[in-house]
Amino acid sequence: MRSIELLAPARDLQTGIEAIRHGADAVYIGAPKFGARAAAGNSVDDIRQLVDFARPYAVKVYVTLNTIIFDNELEEAYQLVDELQEAGVDALIVQDLALLNCGKQIPLHASTQMDNRTPEKVAQLREMGFRQVVLARELTLDEMREIHQRVPDVQLEAFIHGAICVSYNGQCYASQHCFGRSANRGECAQFCRLPFDLVDEEGRVLQKQRHLLSPRDMNQSANLEAMLDAGISSLKIEGRLKDISYVKNIVAHYRCLLDDIFRRRPEYKRSSLGHEIINFKPSPAKSFNRLFTTYFLRGRTADMANIVTPKSMGEPISDSGHGWKEELHNGDGLCFVNEEGQLTGFRVNRIEGNKIHLVNGKTLPLPSASSHLHLYRNYDNAFEQKLSKPTAVRKINVRWLLKDVDEGFLLRLIREDGQTVEQVFRHPHEPARTPQVEQIKQQLCRLGDTPYEAIDADIEISQNWFIPNSVLAEWRRAVCNLRFQTPTQTAPLIPNEAMAVKHEEWAHITYLGNVSNHPARQFYLNHGAKEVDWALEVTGKDHVKSNERLLIMTCRYCIRHELGMCLKNGHKAKDLFLRLADGRRFPLHFDCKKCQMLVYAEKA
Repeated sequence: MRSIELLAPARDLQTGIEAIRHGADAVYIGAPKFGARAAAGNSVDDIRQLVDFARPYAVKVYVTLNTIIFDNELEEAYQLVDELQEAGVDALIVQDLALLNCGKQIPLHASTQMDNRTPEKVAQLREMGFRQVVLARELTLDEMREIHQRVPDVQLEAFIHGAICVSYNGQCYASQHCFGRSANRGECAQFCRLPFDLVDEEGRVLQKQRHLLSPRDMNQSANLEAMLDAGISSLKIEGRLKDISYVKNIVAHYRCLLDDIFRRRPEYKRSSLGHEIINFKPSPAKSFNRLFTTYFLRGRTADMANIVTPKSMGEPISDSGHGWKEELHNGDGLCFVNEEGQLTGFRVNRIEGNKIHLVNGKTLPLPSASSHLHLYRNYDNAFEQKLSKPTAVRKINVRWLLKDVDEGFLLRLIREDGQTVEQVFRHPHEPARTPQVEQIKQQLCRLGDTPYEAIDADIEISQNWFIPNSVLAEWRRAVCNLRFQTPTQTAPLIPNEAMAVKHEEWAHITYLGNVSNHPARQFYLNHGAKEVDWALEVTGKDHVKSNERLLIMTCRYCIRHELGMCLKNGHKAKDLFLRLADGRRFPLHFDCKKCQMLVYAEKA
């Protein structure tokens, strides 16, 4: 039987708590510094509170320290690791190899920022001591399966929902090059969400001001079982900048899907404890989305990008004017792509006949059937109002055992996984005048707002002893507050010098290795590297020779394929360029053998 975790994002403490209530088996949250979402940092005290809330449910808390770190920051980073270990976090998700030297026994997970897309890379990470690896979003099922088969002792984590970076993670330098904001330092300026012209070698504009590098959002709802069968053990939802309503809705959605799979497939089980009572119907389309894609999971498909807008489009509610799919509500947000190809949005007051009355008093005609426009709702007011209230409770099944002992009474709480806590209470054995068993059961089973739900209570007493309700309540509270034993997970990191293999491909580590400090540089030198370049962020300039262009994006996504211009379909090869509104151009190179698109910065 293999344990499967649903891994949910937490922007802050309260979002993390709601993720757990709605079914997360693990939560990942940003530390005060050194996270790949610089705007999603949290205090160590908040992280400690999240750990305390998660513990009864056996939910794990992972902390992201997945940026590259400069030499003058290492002491602060190591001190932060100390504090996080003291707070009880279960693992750190990291990118920088300097954290291999932090000397702690806290497990390390390899961030997707480490560009993890081959069995060889995952095997290297295993040698370094990583216990779980976050795979690149671009992998297919077959590629995931091959990695699992060749490196079966590493837990594999893969994204199932949310925003997609168009470049392989950790291999995007566009934000750093264009705006001085490094994606590898958690400060991405989202270059890929900008509008571009697509121009050819003769300067002709093939696409004008379109979001040509902006992928749709991932949605693997239909592929969860296949991912489990391919060897994925951790299913990850993106969204450490998303709000609570998003997290509630998306986590509950995937929790329901996974529970259905587990009922049919007993070889899989959830990795945490408890069951959820959810009082709304989850619907991913009602939360922020740029329309959905399964990306490369089942091979390259059409419509991976939304070139119209990087904003949320929501759920379709009409088909080209042929009638409403959904009931509209006051305050709903609607949008459609107008005949000029621009996204148009507005807030609804009411609809009468063929007119939409807006909240500002204006009216608009409904899109006509002849216009072939699709109407979307990107804000469902009634749905959001419901999600603003309590929407789920999570309970762990337990049984009680009360028995008399020489000193008084022993009260034991037995959790659904078989673990127990117990305490002996000194109390006189006083005969009761009336039968007590049912009354004792009722009192013990009143668990209120604790994490527990009693399914039974066994009363094993030699005589009909009298125990006042107030005493039973006191005992019940005392035992419920006892901590169940949590398995201690150690991560015996392999010392750098003990790695078994000298990696030949490390002969020259270019800026693509993201080396930003001396411990990371020394690591590569100790294991076969002859030359190690510093990261772009260290020197503040582009590491290319005067006659070369700087590679700023490595993508599996292909603009030619997306626009129906693939050379395999007979289209002629032409030099293509992306051009920003300010005139800066970015040459594109298409490596059809590797099925990659490379984005370069134009030579100065």
